[in-house]
Amino acid sequence: MKKSHSNNEAPVVYSTEFGRMCPGCGKPAKECVCRKNAGAPAGDGVVRIRRESKGRGGKNVMVITGLPLDATELTNLAGELKRRCGCGGTAKDGTIEIQGDHGELLLAELTKRGYKAKRAGG
Repeated sequence: MKKSHSNNEAPVVYSTEFGRMCPGCGKPAKECVCRKNAGAPAGDGVVRIRRESKGRGGKNVMVITGLPLDATELTNLAGELKRRCGCGGTAKDGTIEIQGDHGELLLAELTKRGYKAKRAGG
């Protein structure tokens, strides 16, 4: 299958023959080459921890950004941090979200693991 779409057409994201399709390379999701080549996002080397409550019904969530890890390593670290804090959370879009206000604990844990971490936001 070749990638062919003009500026007015959206790329194919699902095919009855192959299932989910990658919008980037146009191949089936299992054979996608663009995600395998995409490594960790480049940043300034600082891991930032910020508290968010907007759009979450007033609940606090700690968002960790700037980690130089790929998706599987990010998921593993999220699991370890969730166990350390004793709460829920997720890893998505290159960030880790930890439920609750655990900023100081997360800062200490990430510093202990060798990351240059700091609190961000007000």
